This record gives sequence, C-alpha cells and structure tokens, in this order.
Amino acid sequence: MGSLARLIPFVWHLRQRLIASAGLAAVAALLSVVSLLLVYPVVKLLLEGQGLHEFVAAERQAAQGTIAAETTRQLELTVQMKQLAGEGHAAARLQAQVDLRTSEDVLTAARWSEWQNEWIASTLLPWVPQDEFSLLSAVMGALLAVTIVKCCASYWQDVLVGSIVQRTMQSVRKRLFRSTLKLDQQTLALETTPQLMSRFTFDLQQVTLGLTLFGSLMVLEPLKALFCVACALRVNWRLTALSFVCAPVAVVLFQTFGRGLKRASGRQMESMSRVYRVLDETLTSFRSVLAFRNERLHRRRLAKEQRDYFEKAQQIVRIDALASPSVEFLATVAVCATSLPGAYLVLYQQTSIFGITLSSTPMRASDLALLYTLLAGILDPARKLATVYSRVKRAAAACDRVFGWMDRASLLTVSKQSAMLPRHNVAIEFDHVTFRYATASDAKGQTTGGDSARAPALDDVSVRIPFGATVAVVGGNGSGKSTLVNLLPRFYDAQSGTVRLDGVDLCEAGLRDLRSQIGVVTQETFLFDRTIADNIAYGRAGASRAEIEEAAKHARVTDFARQLPDGLETHVGDRGHRLSGGQRQRVALARALLRNPAILILDEATSAVDTHSEQLIHETLREFSVGRTTLIVTHAMTTTLVELVSHVLVMDHGRAIAFGRHAEVLATCPVYQRLFDAQSHRRAA
Repeated sequence: MGSLARLIPFVWHLRQRLIASAGLAAVAALLSVVSLLLVYPVVKLLLEGQGLHEFVAAERQAAQGTIAAETTRQLELTVQMKQLAGEGHAAARLQAQVDLRTSEDVLTAARWSEWQNEWIASTLLPWVPQDEFSLLSAVMGALLAVTIVKCCASYWQDVLVGSIVQRTMQSVRKRLFRSTLKLDQQTLALETTPQLMSRFTFDLQQVTLGLTLFGSLMVLEPLKALFCVACALRVNWRLTALSFVCAPVAVVLFQTFGRGLKRASGRQMESMSRVYRVLDETLTSFRSVLAFRNERLHRRRLAKEQRDYFEKAQQIVRIDALASPSVEFLATVAVCATSLPGAYLVLYQQTSIFGITLSSTPMRASDLALLYTLLAGILDPARKLATVYSRVKRAAAACDRVFGWMDRASLLTVSKQSAMLPRHNVAIEFDHVTFRYATASDAKGQTTGGDSARAPALDDVSVRIPFGATVAVVGGNGSGKSTLVNLLPRFYDAQSGTVRLDGVDLCEAGLRDLRSQIGVVTQETFLFDRTIADNIAYGRAGASRAEIEEAAKHARVTDFARQLPDGLETHVGDRGHRLSGGQRQRVALARALLRNPAILILDEATSAVDTHSEQLIHETLREFSVGRTTLIVTHAMTTTLVELVSHVLVMDHGRAIAFGRHAEVLATCPVYQRLFDAQSHRRAA
C-alpha cells in the first residue's frame, strides 16, 4: 500500500459511510451471482426439458437412494472391519477404513442435499409455476427484479464512495496547505509555485481517481469473483481448482506492471510540473513576452514540455493497455482449463481422466453450463480489477509526492518552550551572524558539502541597533542587506551566530509573538484581488473600520482613494494591477502601520515608485517611526532619506563594514562614500 496507507486516518472518521458502502457492495455482488445462477433453471428447462418441480423431485429421490445405499455400505464395511480385526489383515483393514470415511462423506452430502431439496419443495416450489413457459417467464421476471435491486445498490454505493473520496481529498488538501504554511520561505522558494500547484491539482486529481475506482470496485468486484468461485466450488470443486493454474503467472504480471506504472507515473507528474512552470512564466511575464515579440519562443517551450509529457503519458498508456488484455487472456486460459475436462466428463459420462478423479458423479450438461457461466462471471471482475490496479498504482505515486511534501521539515528551528518576548524596547543585536542560502538538497534533509555549498550571504555580521533608531541599510546588489533584515522576522535562520531582540534569542521565541511585533513592506508588493480596505485590514485580523481608515490616512492612501468611485471599497484587481506602483506601496505601508509594529522593515520599498510617492512615504515614516525601530533597506540615499534616518548600516559582500550617523559613516567609509557620491551625481544629472 505504501503512501496509500497514510490516507487511512483521513478516511477513518467516515467509517460509518465506509461500512454502509461495503454492505451495499456485498448486496450488489451477491445479486450479480444470483443473476448468473438463474441460468441453471433455464438450461435445465430448454436443454433437458426438465422443470424445477421435476428436477427437485429427482434430486430428492437420488439423495434418498444414495442415503439408503451408503447406509447399507457402511454396515457392510463395519462388519468387514470386524472380520479383519486379526493380524495379517492390516492393509485390508486400512482400505476398509478409507472406504468407510469416504462413505460417510458421501452420506453427509446426500443428507444435506435431501434436506435442501425438501426445504425448496416445501418453501419455494409452491410459488413456482409448473407450466414450462410460465416457469421461463417467472425466471425472467426474477432476473429483472434482481437486476433492479442490484442496480439500486450499485448506485447508492457509488454515491457513498464519491462522498467519501471527496471529503477525504478535502481533508488531505487542507492538511497539505497547512503543512505548506508551516514551512519557511527558503523551502518554498526552492520548490517553485508551479511544482506546488501541480501537487495541489494534478497529483491530488490522480489520488482522487484512484480512490474513486478503488472504493467503487475494490469491494464489489472481489466479492463478485469470490461468490462466483464459491458457487463454482459447490458445483465441482476439483474442476474449479484447475482454474487457478494461472494464478502465479497473474501475480508476477501484476507486480511487474505495478513497478513500471509507479515509476512512469512519477515521471509523468514531474513532467506536468514543468508544463505548469512554462505556463506560469509565460502568463506572469506576459507584458515582456509581448514587448519582445517572444511568443514563438514560449510556444516552443510549451511544445517541448508537452512532447515530454506525452512520452511519459504514453508509457503509462502502454503498460495500462497491456495489463487488461493480459489478465483477460489468463482468465480465459483458466476457464478453458476447467471447461475442456468438464466437457469430456459430460460427453463420455466419466468421472475421471487418466486415472485422476474430477467428479464424484457423472456430470450433466446443465452442471457444466452453470460451471462455465460462473467461471466466465469471474472474467469481468478480473478485467475491472486490472484497471483498478493500474489506477491505484498511479494514485500511490501521486501520494508519494503529496505526502513527501507534507513531510518536508521547515529549515527553521522551533523551540517547544518559547521564551517570553515583551514588546521591543531595548535593542536588536546581530552577534557574529553567518548565513548561507539553502540548496534543494538541504530543503530535502540531505547534506551538501564541498564545492556544492553556496557562498555565505552574510559573513560574521555583528551590529547592535538601539530601540527607536531609524536605520538605512545600504549597499550594492548582493551585499546582504535584504538578507540581514529578513533574519529579524525569521524568514531564515542563521547557520551560526545569534540574532537577539532585547536580549532574547529569536530561535527561542515563538514565531507568532515575534512576527506580531514586525511590519514588513517589500519592493514587490502583493495585493489581493479585494478592496483597498480589505488589503489594509490584512495587516491585523479584527481591525475596526476606524482603525483601517486611520492607517490609510497615515499612509496617504486616502489622498488617491478619494478620487476613486468607491473610495476604500474599490477593488484593486489581480495583484493590485488597477493601482499604480506608488499607490500599491502606500496600501502596503498602511497594512504594515495597522499592525502598530515595534519594528518596521521597508525592503527597497521606494525603489520602484515615483519621487512624489517616495516623498509621501518618507513623510509617513517620519511621523510613524517615533517610538519604534525602523529599518529601511535601500541602495540609493536621497536627501529626504538622509534627513529621515538616524543611523546608516553599510553592507558589502555579506559583511557589516560600518554603522553610525550619516556624517560619521560618510567621513570614514569609502564604500558608502562611493554609493552616496554616485547617487548625488545621478540626482544632479
């Protein structure tokens, strides 16, 4: 079962529906076999001209004759054994004992047959017409009634299975989403959105299809086959046993097909993830695609991934297409292995072939017809089970991917006993902090070493930022400034060193307590496809309308919202595309202000906005930064920013090379001098 067994806890709370579904499947399977058994009276009537009344009477008479004969034979054998009590007759006495046991078995069967036929004669036959055509009509009516009840049972069983599967998938999807939200930013970034979407959509769809077939057929069809085998054993157990000669070959084939299907299904799902990636890249960068006239390039990329997916899908189709005919062929061989010897016994009225006993009494044509019908009735379940097996293997491969992601551990270490974290009022300390970005193998719990390890993004950084400071974190591209501030809300954890907030190691603090004190505004602001007010309210659950409007006023959102038809109730569109870049940043800033954070982080928040929006944001920060610590990540120091900040932290190649007042750092740090001079020349130009 593998990963499929892990679905059991998700299904367990639906066990009452499972039991009801299994009961309905048992009823449907039993009625399917009953409909096959109704062939027997038809064959007796049409081929042998014998109605049910005559048949039951003949069976009773035969059973009574057998009882009388075997009773007499047992008396004779008992007398014979007494006569052979002396020494020298051990072999004869042993043979007499064997004959006596055989006679007892025959006598038991005859008594059971007599009782059975007497019960049928007294209970059922009064309701059965004696006229041949009326009897045939009654059998057909019974077949119709059995079919109606069977179809109703099958319908409700499918409905129950469908509800069970959908509720199970709903629970799995919730758990998968919850597990994803517990992960860290690095792990999610390494997986990519298209791969995750593939797990949430395509992979779960494969699991759904597999479970639906499994639930609908895995109880019904085996029960059909089991009932057919049981009835066939009742007709002639020796001939029925011959039908199992192909069972070992079928087991080997199923194992071979299963391994191939699981491997091919895993490759198919990976290929679908790449298709999603091409679609995501194309639609996300649609403006660039149009601007550079690269539609043909993206069509070629999609076509390539589609071809790869087609090849993987065809591998599954070939294996799947081979499974059903193979099973059908083996089942047909099994039926032939039973029917041919049976036909010999009927045609020549024998009970054995080559000295091997295959029947206790000569078989009739009607017995052989019933046996053949029952064995043929196993063909359909076998064919359907082959289809179920392939689907279940695909579902197992999908489950491996789904639960593999669900089991992915976060790279963040979470303390079981979180330290108390009062509102920040002392200092932020980075103590010899070194950090490397994780690779894909790190996220999967593997180790990378040697040349494969990435260079450190932060290298032995030590700095202490006092409470209430407004710090500009400056540096060139790749200097580590954004990485440094991202350690504060614990988007990442440093590999060595310690980050402290008021003396408390952040790794010992609860994530919820820590992040509730921090507001973040990034360069790439994401707004949800809701109203401006909803996007601001996202900053703090349960905020009142007055608080939302106050935050919008402080962030200068009301300046442009007044000009919109619906004001703060204006929908911003997908990713906020109905607003300009500066407007989006002000909404994001209002969202952060609503939290009333002790620490405010602006990560390149003004790098992509116009000068007017930048000035408005700086004015807001000047008012809002009082009584809190503000970190502004930037690569460009403007005049208004210089006037706003109290300290400057200079990063270069992952190291903190200077920290202090603007004038002090400008006078002592060559790197900062170059950055500031370059920006001054740019503004002058």
